[in-house]
Amino acid sequence: MKPSTNRMLTRIKSVYMFIKDHGVVTTQDLVDEFGITPRTIQRDLNVLAYNNLVESPCRGKWTATEKKVKLTS
Repeated sequence: MKPSTNRMLTRIKSVYMFIKDHGVVTTQDLVDEFGITPRTIQRDLNVLAYNNLVESPCRGKWTATEKKVKLTS
């Protein structure tokens, strides 16, 4: 796997864990926490939403779904 792909997957996993730990978070919360652009966060959220791991109950807010996930390192 390319280093950039590994870095992206690690970041997406971190975003998912942050949302799961904090309940409902805003896109801006994620931008502030991870220090990356809103567009990058949106792409990460799109990956998570596509895989049914997060959902947006209202515009700009995100929460983890009840889908069971096996996390590996």
